[in-house]
Amino acid sequence: MADEQQFIENGLQRTQINEFFADELGRAGYGGMELAKTPMGTQIVLKAEKPGMVIGKGGKNIRKITQTLEEEFDLDDPQVDVQEVEEPDLNAQIVADRLANALERGWYFRNAGHTTIDRIIEAGALGAEIVLSGKVTGARSRVEKFNRGYIKHNGEPAEEIVDKGVATAVVQLGTIGVRVKIIPPGAELPDDFQVYEDMEVDDYVEDSDGLDELLAGEPDDDTPSPGEPAAEDPDADEPDADEETTPVEETVIEEPQADATDGEFDEPDVEEELAELDDAVEAELDEETEQEAEALIDEMDEAETADAGGDQE
Repeated sequence: MADEQQFIENGLQRTQINEFFADELGRAGYGGMELAKTPMGTQIVLKAEKPGMVIGKGGKNIRKITQTLEEEFDLDDPQVDVQEVEEPDLNAQIVADRLANALERGWYFRNAGHTTIDRIIEAGALGAEIVLSGKVTGARSRVEKFNRGYIKHNGEPAEEIVDKGVATAVVQLGTIGVRVKIIPPGAELPDDFQVYEDMEVDDYVEDSDGLDELLAGEPDDDTPSPGEPAAEDPDADEPDADEETTPVEETVIEEPQADATDGEFDEPDVEEELAELDDAVEAELDEETEQEAEALIDEMDEAETADAGGDQE
C-alpha cells in the first residue's frame, strides 16, 4: 500500500474510533482520545468527565470496549487508559456536547451560547469561540458566533494550542452543528510579551563580549591577528644577498596650477595650434595642385603638336 493511501486509512480509522467513543460514552462526558501505535500494541488514552461510568462495574464496560476495538476496528492488542478531566468547562468536546444537549432540550440558542461561553471564561480560559450553524430559529439556516477573549484561527498555534470540539443537536426544525474552540489557561502563544516595571536594564542584558566580536566580523585568512607576525608569501621572489637593490626612480607629474587671480587653470592656446595646422595643410594642397596643372599643360601641348603635324601631311 502506498504511503498516501496508508495515511488516508489511518485517518479514517481514527475518525471512526472517535465517533464510536462519542456514541458509547456520551453519558460519561467523553472528552476526546489520544491514539498511538507502539510495538506492544495500540495505546488509547480516553478523557472522560466520569471515568467510573467508562470502566463500569468490575471493569465490565472497559472489557466490552476493548473487545469491540479488536473485532470491528482490527486493532492489535488495544490498551485503553481512562483519565479524568480535571476541569470539564475547559474541554472543548465536553462543552460542545453539553451545548448540543441544551439545544435539544429547548434552550434558546442565544441564551445557551452566552451562558456556555461565560462559564468557559470564568474557568480561566484565555479565549473561546462558539459557532452554531443550522436552523437555529427558522426554516432558513444561518450561522451564529459567540466570542470571548483571544482566539487563534490559523497557523501552528491554532493546531497545537487551541482545543476543538464538535457536536450535533437534532431539534424539531432540523440539525444544528456546534463547534467550540478554547485556548486553555497558561498557553504560551508566540506573540506574548511581558513588561517589567522599575527594573534595571543591566539585569536582563547578557554579556556583550561575544557580540562585539560577532559585529566586527571574522578576519580574513591572510590578515594577521593582533600580536602575531605577518605571514610570509612563499611565492614571493626573495632578493639574493649578492644583488644590490637599486632604488626606484619616482616620476613626479606636475599638474597645471590654478591661477590665483581668476581661479582657472593655464591651458595652451588651442586656436593658434589649429590655425598653424590649417596653414600647413593648405600649403601641401597648393604644391600638389601646381604639379598636376603643369603635367596637364604638358600633355595638352604634346597633343596639339601631334595634331598639327598630321594636318600638314
